[in-house]
Amino acid sequence: MSTQVIRHITFHGRVQGVGYRAFVEHEALTRGIEGWVRNRRDGSVEALFAGDDEVVRDMIDACRQGPFSARVDALDQREGTDAELKLRAPGEVFSVLATA
Repeated sequence: MSTQVIRHITFHGRVQGVGYRAFVEHEALTRGIEGWVRNRRDGSVEALFAGDDEVVRDMIDACRQGPFSARVDALDQREGTDAELKLRAPGEVFSVLATA
């Protein structure tokens, strides 16, 4: 039996201006993960992933690599919340949100 999880991740490094959010959105939709991604004003990228625990772990591993020109130096991870998941655009499975 699979466990459903919500994970909040902040990626640090060269993750803006390199197609990182589009990469995250594509990977999430391909894997059937719900959530969102957005740039942060401090230069990091923040994401929320909701889905099967193993699939979410694989997603996080893929994001450690990112697209070709990205470089992830570090990531912060914590449990996400249902309230955070509701930040998605209505009707979307996975959203790219405005910079926060």
